[in-house]
Amino acid sequence: MRFSKTFLCLFWAGALVWAQSAQPSRSLDVPYVPTTNDAVNAMLKLADVKNTDLVYDLGCGDGRIVIAAAKNFGAHAVGIDLNPDRIKEAKENAKKAGVEDLVRFEEGDLFKADFHEATVVTLFLLSSVNMKLRPRLLAELKPGTRVVSNTFDMGDWKPEKEITVDNSEENAFLSHRLYRWTIPKQTNGK
Repeated sequence: MRFSKTFLCLFWAGALVWAQSAQPSRSLDVPYVPTTNDAVNAMLKLADVKNTDLVYDLGCGDGRIVIAAAKNFGAHAVGIDLNPDRIKEAKENAKKAGVEDLVRFEEGDLFKADFHEATVVTLFLLSSVNMKLRPRLLAELKPGTRVVSNTFDMGDWKPEKEITVDNSEENAFLSHRLYRWTIPKQTNGK
């Protein structure tokens, strides 16, 4: 079953209101909605992750993208999330998966986090958050760094690749549109 982008936006808006009301002491920019395993695998393949990569997942939730990058591709990976409960869960999941030596999780604001060493950045945020983050991605990441977003684009920065993932998992009610960009060479002499 496919849903329109309008439905997705309304779904995210409702989930955001719920998430913010559920945690009045923290201001979350995006509600926690776990990425399906099908989408996790497709995102990492779309990013062409290798064991030499350093993957950063901004808004990492329970750590599933970070853990899959380490477990399935041998990459080092870092997850950043504002919610301490998600970070605790991510660390427990990494321990269960046996990849603690390849991953790190940080509680923090993705708008203040230092991710300049990343060779791959993954996102499952909102378009408005992607747009707010975009100037930092372009300014701070090295040329050639791959950026992959689940469901939400970056406005007029057109992706070089787009794919749709239909979920095979039970209870997965939507298809994921995945986008990939590569940080270009700087045009201001850098």
